[in-house]
Parts: sequence; C-alpha cells; structure tokens
Amino acid sequence: MTISHDTFAGVYPAMTTPFTDGTDEVDHEQLAADARRLADAGVDGLVPVGSTGEAATLTHDEHAEVVETVVDAVDVPVIAGTGSNSTREALDLTERAADAGADAALLISPYYNKPEPAGQYEHFATVADAVDIPQVVYNVPSRTGLNLDVDTVVDLAAHENVRGYKAASGDANRISEVIERTRDEEFDVLSGDDGMTLPLMSMGATGTISVTANVEPERTAGLVHAALDGDFECAREIHHELGPLTRALFRETNPIPVKEAMAIRGYGPAELRPPLTRGSDETLRVLTELLAELEETADTAATATEA
Repeated sequence: MTISHDTFAGVYPAMTTPFTDGTDEVDHEQLAADARRLADAGVDGLVPVGSTGEAATLTHDEHAEVVETVVDAVDVPVIAGTGSNSTREALDLTERAADAGADAALLISPYYNKPEPAGQYEHFATVADAVDIPQVVYNVPSRTGLNLDVDTVVDLAAHENVRGYKAASGDANRISEVIERTRDEEFDVLSGDDGMTLPLMSMGATGTISVTANVEPERTAGLVHAALDGDFECAREIHHELGPLTRALFRETNPIPVKEAMAIRGYGPAELRPPLTRGSDETLRVLTELLAELEETADTAATATEA
C-alpha cells in the first residue's frame, strides 16, 4: 500500500505484542486477531513493534515476523517500529520491516547514548537515505533521556522520506513550534500521548499513535475524526469520556496496564516479557471498573440511538 501525504492523519494504535498464556512466545494468531479487530473498528493504520509492542525485548527475527503477521492480516497501512540507539541496528530493522511489507517506519530517537544534534540528524538521515519508505521520527524523552532538538526535527522534515513526527515530550510549546515550522513540508505531527491528542490537534497535529485505541478504538477514532472535521465540541466530549481510562493506562509502566485492560475485554492473556511484570491488584480493580463504565455508556448510547 502506498502512503501519500495526509495518510498520517487519523488513529494509529500502538499495538501490543501478545504472548501465549504461561510463556513469552509471540502468539501470532492473537496478534492477527488484534490487528483485524482494530482495523474493523475504523482505525487508520496500525503500529506494531513499538514501545507498547515490547520491541526492546524481541529478537530481530521476532520483530520482522510480527510485522509480517500484521501486514498479512489487514488492508490498512502498517507503520513498523524500527528504532534503536544504534544507527546500524535501526537501519537493519527498517530494512527488514520494509522487506516484510511495512508501509512506513517509526524510529525512536537514540536512547542511552544521547547524541548531540548533529548525531541525531545523521542517525535518522542515514536510515531515510537508505530505505525508501516514509518514516516517522519519534521523540519520547521519558523513555530515551533525550529530547530531540526542534531545529533537528525541522531539518529532517525536509528529507523526502521523513514524513512525520510522533510527539511524546509533553511540551506543547516545542511541539507547536515543530508544527509551525513544518507547515510547508509534506510532514505530519502525530500525538504520542493520548491525553495530549486533542490539545495538539487544536494546534494542527493530524492524529495520534495511541495506546488507548487498543482498548477503545471506536471512541479514539471518533475523537480524532471529529477534530479533523473541525467538530471540537464532539471531540472534547469524547476526550473527557476517555480521560479516566487514558490516565489509568499509564498508572504503571506501559504496556502493563493496556495488556491487563485487553485481557479484561477478552483479547487474550496479559502476558509480558521479562523484566515487565503483571499489573497490581489495584490497577486491575481500577481498569475493571472503568471498562465496565465505558461499556455501560456505550450500551446506553446504542439503546438511545435505536429508540
């Protein structure tokens, strides 16, 4: 599937990687089922093997296999997480994802070694020069210890293969500056923080790479598409409706709570690969109550519509 400008508009669930019950082996049957469920719910694309997909603990072979399973399962664009703190490794992962059929790649900024701006630019540009698929630069300093320089992001936006920016810094001023300075480029800014999706879209962001959408894809799509249509009253209503769940999904390290929430909804077991562990009893209690409330709200709305 060819990705063109404005395809990075909408909702892109940051998919979890399911593991079989009692093991940490990738469950490809459940993975394909998750992909189809999300696509059927009206999302605009899927993002496997990112942070939420526990990519840091997958082997390179597992990484490529996960991408291939998702690509084969759906007809929506697939943006594969392919970042690394090693440029050579990021290049290899991106090449393998492209070979597996990914439509685009999401590359996290180099973590731990924390390059200076010149190194930041060369890291992303090296991959963009070598792999001819659209690429999204991902800034998440809470995980990487590195906050990408705004000038670096703007410079990268001029590269024909760098087509987007996943913004998860929590700094609305910096994100707004990126949006302002890239408006003349074929370049989209996506929220990487569910709680910031609506505020960032009011500034010109085009959508979200979302954790919450794994559990509430229809509502998340409703929020984003309403905002894209300029109906911010509707988008604001859904934003507040989803707010308690979004906050609960980050009460422990992602993807611990979202996997527990998916298990509560019946989307496979909440297995994680070590060193991540299962959610606490309190997290399960909170999630169970919130999900029941959302289901009740949905049922009430459906009954009212039918009436």
